[in-house]
Amino acid sequence: MAASVARGDCSEAALAAALADVPELARLLELDPYLKPFAPDFQRRYKRFNETLNNIGENEGGIDKFSRGYESFGVHRCADGGLYCKEWAPGAEGVFLTGDFNDWNPFSYPYKKLDYGKWELYIPPKQTKSLLVPHGSKLKVVIRSKSGEILYRISPWAKYVTREGDNVNYDWIHWDPEQPYKFKHSRPKKPRGLRIYESHVGISSYEGKIASYKHFTCNVLPRIKDLGYNCIQMMAIMEHAYYASFGYQITSFFAASSRYGTPEELKELVDTAHSMGITVLLDVVHSHASKNSEDGLNMFDGTDSCYFHSGPRGNHDLWDSRLFAYSSWEVLRFLLSNIRWWLEEYGFDGFRFDGVTSMMYHHHGMGQAFSGDYHEYFGLQVDEDALIYLMLANHLVHMLYPDSITVAEDVSGMPALCSPISQGGVGFDYRLAMAIPDKWIQALVGDKTLAFWLMDAEMYTNMSVLTPFTPVIDRGIQLHKMIRLITHALGGEGYLNFMGNEFGHPEWLDFPRKGNNESYHYARRQFHLTDDDLLRYKFLNNFDRDMNKLEERCGWLSAPQAYVSEKHEGNKIIAFERAGLLFIFNFHPSKSYTDYRVGTTSPGKFKIVLDTDAAEYGGHQRLDHNTEFFSQPLRHNERPCSLLVYIPNRVGLILQNVDMPN
Repeated sequence: MAASVARGDCSEAALAAALADVPELARLLELDPYLKPFAPDFQRRYKRFNETLNNIGENEGGIDKFSRGYESFGVHRCADGGLYCKEWAPGAEGVFLTGDFNDWNPFSYPYKKLDYGKWELYIPPKQTKSLLVPHGSKLKVVIRSKSGEILYRISPWAKYVTREGDNVNYDWIHWDPEQPYKFKHSRPKKPRGLRIYESHVGISSYEGKIASYKHFTCNVLPRIKDLGYNCIQMMAIMEHAYYASFGYQITSFFAASSRYGTPEELKELVDTAHSMGITVLLDVVHSHASKNSEDGLNMFDGTDSCYFHSGPRGNHDLWDSRLFAYSSWEVLRFLLSNIRWWLEEYGFDGFRFDGVTSMMYHHHGMGQAFSGDYHEYFGLQVDEDALIYLMLANHLVHMLYPDSITVAEDVSGMPALCSPISQGGVGFDYRLAMAIPDKWIQALVGDKTLAFWLMDAEMYTNMSVLTPFTPVIDRGIQLHKMIRLITHALGGEGYLNFMGNEFGHPEWLDFPRKGNNESYHYARRQFHLTDDDLLRYKFLNNFDRDMNKLEERCGWLSAPQAYVSEKHEGNKIIAFERAGLLFIFNFHPSKSYTDYRVGTTSPGKFKIVLDTDAAEYGGHQRLDHNTEFFSQPLRHNERPCSLLVYIPNRVGLILQNVDMPN
């Protein structure tokens, strides 16, 4: 019989070769046999990763040294009081340093040209021994382009940039404090179940203004700890010129955003979180960069390439931004050093990589409806340069700090994205399952919150405990708890909540822009609502806290996936088991059920451990928590045992077998 030559098929010899080259590929193919036809793709990716890693070793002394680019590139004070400066500007005819220190003379300090487009400058110390470039002074790199144009640029390695007054562009500020912040607390251990509180410092105040790192440290961190979250994902930290971009149009990759405060104050925030046992992840944006040239990476050396692909390939049409040339040696140095910088300098414990879908495909996911057909994830549409970069980044992070966490924001479903590199995977710890929040219409920008979709305008008038429940508020509060619980328990191996949703934040999120007259009214979080004992927001907040605390105790996020024994469309009942717990949901708008039979794994006595209908959660107290439910060896829904329960409408509850050891 003739061998098939269809794309995605591979011969026995090709499969054997792939298994020989990729150490643990057999384990991946055992987990998912449908990947066998694509074994040569995993082989090629793994070989390219190893070749790049070996090249870094031969030419740079290893990835450890290679990822310390920030120690030489940029501007640095030397031990003798002089200044050492280094840049990569392959398209430049000349490079100079200017600033406050030389009265802005553009050409008095020329860099010396080195090989491979690099330039360096050493300025000897002053005879007076005073600092040549004092902390807080302004600097600029001056580029003479090949066309003779003189360009004033911010170093790509700048550690602090800020705006003064009404200035449109950022200024590069030399950050070299006499007493830098010293971390006092060690990093927390990797959580067994990840409960993430997604945070944006700027909107963390109820006031209509940009909140600060200090405000977040003093006022929001204690809330996060009290709610039982063990991880924070920090958005919009890498400096971005346009606030309304939500932090996704980065201009200075090594600079913590100055709009919230100083680098030292961000370090204090991370350190304080660590003192509470909270892991801190950074939203890292290596999928694209701002098109700004005056205060961004674009056109740094006067060409449209440098850090990016030239021509159309270097532009993301939908995001109106620039795309990195991931195969470039110096781009790899820049991005890997950037990863290390945030780990080492600021103490972050890992990353949520933004826009991974855009990175992995030449089509960037635009106009693509991924069906799950495996052919969509292999072949010429895949940008393997970007894939190799992501493998290198994951390798570096886990090499430096084995307890670090990496999360991929991918909506395509790329197979093996979260498999170890040794299996031919990309090496992420988690994939952000964006499809789940979409099921609940949970948009973040330009749309209403889930609570507002459920309760809308009545949240302004009927959230007081002094007024009777209206049907809309009652329905909204009960469903809001059920939606969060079923997502928490059934959604995957981690849970992510965007700040404010834990108490049913009203309205929507919208940053100041021309379309809303530069208003901050919706760019804030109204935490004071949950602190008001006369408002019903406290019930939702209480439930979120107890849900997280129960997960901490029982560990369903780190347990194997749930077995769903019932999903009855007519009855609106969903029942499943996970981590030794029995979860039962009645989504019916009006029907309550007495003696409803639910399947279980084992016999024994069950008790209620969480009930969305409890009084402290704004429920109707229809369940007696002293009730004992007895599971008998009566088979039901493919489960060897079953029990009878009373399950009111719009209620989710968790039962625990008290006869079973914890």
